[in-house]
Amino acid sequence: MAVPVSADERPARAVSARHFVRLKLRVLGNNFRGQAWRIALFVVGVLFALWFAAGGFLLLAAPGMTDEPRYALMTAAFGGGVLTLGWLLLPLVFFGVDETLDPARFALLPLSRRTLVTGLFAAALVSVPAVAVMLAVTGLVVTAAALGGWSAALVGAVGVVVGVLVCVAGARAVTSAFATMLRSRRVRDLAAVLLAVLAALLGPLQLLVLGAVRNADWDRLTGVARVVGWTPFGAPWTAGVDMAQGRAGAAVVKLLISVATLGVLLFWWSRSLESAMVGAVSAGPAKAPRGALGGAIAQLFPRAVGWARRDRFGALVARECRYWWRDARRRANLITVAVIGVFVPVMVNLGGVSFSTEAGTSFGDSAADPSPVLVSISMVFVGVLASLTLANQFGFDGSAYAANVVAGVPGRVELRARMAAFSLYVVPILLVISVVVAVVLGRPGWLGVMAGGLFAAYGCGLAINVFISVLGAYSLPETSNPFAMNTGAGVAKSLLTLLSMITSAVAAVPFVVAAALLGDVWLWLALPVGLAYGAGAALLGAYLAGDTLDRRQPELLAAVTPRR
Repeated sequence: MAVPVSADERPARAVSARHFVRLKLRVLGNNFRGQAWRIALFVVGVLFALWFAAGGFLLLAAPGMTDEPRYALMTAAFGGGVLTLGWLLLPLVFFGVDETLDPARFALLPLSRRTLVTGLFAAALVSVPAVAVMLAVTGLVVTAAALGGWSAALVGAVGVVVGVLVCVAGARAVTSAFATMLRSRRVRDLAAVLLAVLAALLGPLQLLVLGAVRNADWDRLTGVARVVGWTPFGAPWTAGVDMAQGRAGAAVVKLLISVATLGVLLFWWSRSLESAMVGAVSAGPAKAPRGALGGAIAQLFPRAVGWARRDRFGALVARECRYWWRDARRRANLITVAVIGVFVPVMVNLGGVSFSTEAGTSFGDSAADPSPVLVSISMVFVGVLASLTLANQFGFDGSAYAANVVAGVPGRVELRARMAAFSLYVVPILLVISVVVAVVLGRPGWLGVMAGGLFAAYGCGLAINVFISVLGAYSLPETSNPFAMNTGAGVAKSLLTLLSMITSAVAAVPFVVAAALLGDVWLWLALPVGLAYGAGAALLGAYLAGDTLDRRQPELLAAVTPRR
């Protein structure tokens, strides 16, 4: 007997952007439940955001109170352009992006690409940085209203809204694209080079800005601002100013450019989002490693650590080396070390040039003859930055750290092994930087001073950061995006970075004092003293922090395990 099937089924409810927003708010509430430190970090982040919003509002609204309309154009173009550029680059090298709603969680749901992108985009707008930026850029609306009345204010309001949408969409598209690229080993070197080039451009940009300010050629700056205003970086922010100055056609065209840019960014994000949901990219057929003979133990050790003993310490070093080379999140942090810890300080160190309006003056004339003390200070800064990545080294492991807890790995052995594996990648970079800076400054005899300062500061940074990694660890989201951060983790990362830099610099002060007191003798003693000082500090830090790690292994595992 056939069983009648009722066809009177209720249609499925359509999923809209508001469902994603409600889901994000629900997840945020669950993450804060019973986590007082998360609430404290969120409050600190809100206070910093309000401070930034108030300062930005006053800065962008000030040109409306002056009699010079060109100041309004320059403020809108340069301020908005820097803001947009910061949203594109800073998530890659420092802050990351909030992944409260991980795209991979929606992989098995029957959602269209348009619904998914729209919902995730709406959820991304519900964040402290986006709200703070929106409050700050309303200063441009005040400027447009003061210069051109309500019509200019209306166009300015539309422009800043579209500009904020472009910033958020650009950050998501860029991080999603680079996350996809970094999962493919064939393009990791290309990604590193591209980011290094972008960071290296900050040095020439600094020189141009200093030269423009000293020459005070406001007409030229106004011309540059007009050019920037027609690019996607400045178009949404300058539309209101153009309307206030009677260029209604230009304002409309700039709004169209901004909307088109937003569409392109969302389309780009949607194309890379599918790969982020799957969590892998095609890298071609896997090839068997050369020399894959000798059993599982021999295959564990890469060639770079062939010197390591075949014991617990050697196995940990080999494992960490493979993780740093293959894991996309760790590889992204190595790129951060190369960008922030190497290229930017070098460009700043070489950026002390003098500008002159007289004909025949060389653009690159040195403003001051460098001294060993100043060079030592700059190298200490580089060495401190190079060790910052280890401040949350256990966060990369996540719940996988349970294997070390169950195996009963001694804390001192584990910390020394992690230091050794990380140093295999960082120390060669520091050596290259020492040689490059010595050659560019024309001081090859100061190579020992530079290398000694780098190694002393790097060793002190390792000692401080292993303590921070044990006492201040935080979890990272379980996502394929290496730039993703949990809510509040960006504030935690900023505070830990500041603490690490200050304490590491203080620990390296005796090296700088010795450089100031010993004079020319220091040129010969800097390298051996720096090596001994850095190695001693790192070993002492591992020895002391190892005991703390042995006592805090369960608490550390709970801290780095993501909440589901």
